[in-house]
Amino acid sequence: MRVVLLSGHYLESKRKAGFHWLATAYRDQGHDVVFATVSLSWLSALRRDHRMQYPVRAEANRLCATPSGIASYVWFTPWHPANLRSAALNALSAPLFRRYGTLPLGDLEAPLRHADLVVFESTPAIALTERVRALNPRARLVYRVSDDVRLLRMHPVVIEAEDRAIPHFDLVSVPSTFMMRHFGRFPNARVHHHGIRKDVFDAPCESPYDGRWTANAVLVGNSHFDYDFVHHAADRFPTVGFHLIGPLDRAQLPQRENVLAYGEMPFQATIPYVKHADVGLQIRAYSPGAESLSDSLKVIQYSHCRLPIVAPDFLAGTRSNVHGYRPGDAESMHAAMHAALRADRAAIPTDDIRTWDELATVLAAGAPGEAAMERARAR
Repeated sequence: MRVVLLSGHYLESKRKAGFHWLATAYRDQGHDVVFATVSLSWLSALRRDHRMQYPVRAEANRLCATPSGIASYVWFTPWHPANLRSAALNALSAPLFRRYGTLPLGDLEAPLRHADLVVFESTPAIALTERVRALNPRARLVYRVSDDVRLLRMHPVVIEAEDRAIPHFDLVSVPSTFMMRHFGRFPNARVHHHGIRKDVFDAPCESPYDGRWTANAVLVGNSHFDYDFVHHAADRFPTVGFHLIGPLDRAQLPQRENVLAYGEMPFQATIPYVKHADVGLQIRAYSPGAESLSDSLKVIQYSHCRLPIVAPDFLAGTRSNVHGYRPGDAESMHAAMHAALRADRAAIPTDDIRTWDELATVLAAGAPGEAAMERARAR
């Protein structure tokens, strides 16, 4: 097949997200893959978007071959629908931002016109859905909702665009049961939890831990980090090492010997820290809609490695290895850590965890899509 992925991520980014692994899976299955980075503009430069550290300007609006065998395209536009953090400014900008889906596609138009499968991530590029459908009526269109656009507080025109786009998709794939509270009313919506690279996580690797601590708790990430938990837990568990990987604000972390902040790491470098840990941390402060992260990629990776997980109670979800605490309640934080440290790791179920290859196959499900075929039959 010819596959186009429309993602908010940059293909060669150090941060590896689900769309990177889907791209790799489709490539390994023998398909031609174009990975398009969207929602990048001069507004991104003004806001110091982390993607600007990569050569996105040099590669802007042209199809680039990469050593991975996956073609990269950076759709860099004069502007994109960015939340301006002001209701008045968002309202004033709405007429302009609604035109995002009409901006020139450049070298991306041909791959979209000839694609068998187009997978959209939950980004402002959802505004392209009707245009892509018009360019290529036979393609299978999939909306892979990596994150809830409401939780991400995207510009209101993106939320409007998503509502208009849903009927045009052959499949709406959501990674958590919580998200189905919103998407469940659509007949084309299904729950597909994130996949993982089992081959990478199952490969032998040396432990990065030096034996200083009786146990090691690891966190990989940075989103809405619950700094309060680390202050309480590091103090109550002085013999446990708390290993924090990600671009965190070190000034907010406790200055304790057992709190180790490593900053951002390439994905591959994080794996030994997860595999050889005793506890996985999914600690985050609450924000509206955060419950959708109860089945996050991080949770799936921790669970595959049979780690007990400590998380706030709004992220407890349905996995038996998650030990919840009440944010701001020190005693419940301590109880969750105690429970995780005493947990029977051998009893943690893993048989429901998919590989990215399996998820990629489910999303493709034989392009062209059923909805496209129905439209063709109707004509």
